Amino acid sequence: MEQAQREKTAKVKFATQADPVVLQTLKSIAASEGRQIQALVDEALRDYIERKTGTAPRRHVMDALKHSMEQYDSLYRELAK
Repeated sequence: MEQAQREKTAKVKFATQADPVVLQTLKSIAASEGRQIQALVDEALRDYIERKTGTAPRRHVMDALKHSMEQYDSLYRELAK
């Protein structure tokens, strides 16, 4: 689901508990990125679901692919001929 579409969907409240250090770190990250905690939790939950269900490539795999494509673009183009 794309970011714009996610923002339009209704949100459902739920309660949970977190380790104090984890929560404080999450708050710090949210503040440094200018984002709300709920946005980070939503992103983390989506990443977890994707990893567990295998519905999308893992982020580090896609980052490695992107780096490889940038670094070896001309080689890949030659090999594709």
